[in-house]
Amino acid sequence: QVQLVESGGGLVQAGGSLRLSCAASGRTFSGRTMGWFRRAPGKEREFVSAISWSGASTYYADSVKGRFTTSRDNAKNTVFLQMNSLKPEDTAIYYCAVQYGTNWSRIGDYDHWGQGTQVTVSS
Repeated sequence: QVQLVESGGGLVQAGGSLRLSCAASGRTFSGRTMGWFRRAPGKEREFVSAISWSGASTYYADSVKGRFTTSRDNAKNTVFLQMNSLKPEDTAIYYCAVQYGTNWSRIGDYDHWGQGTQVTVSS
């Protein structure tokens, strides 16, 4: 069983940066694409980014493209989300998950969700 733990969230002013981490324990996510999602207050969970096992392919939601960067360290079973130029609309709980399907952005193609980490961006 894979367990994912997100960390790195917090309160930051608009324009600031945060780096989220997602550490996996138990059975590793070897060979799997990893995804980041978020759920803002009163909204549905939405896709943020995904990264292939090798790290050669990355995908981003239009709303974060050019500001967020995802990376991974497979030796440490950890995935990262570097968030720059943060905006108040980025305020959400951020989750990581393991992809078992083929659609990068579809929530249903992911499993083993972490508990999430809160990101709050003040204006």
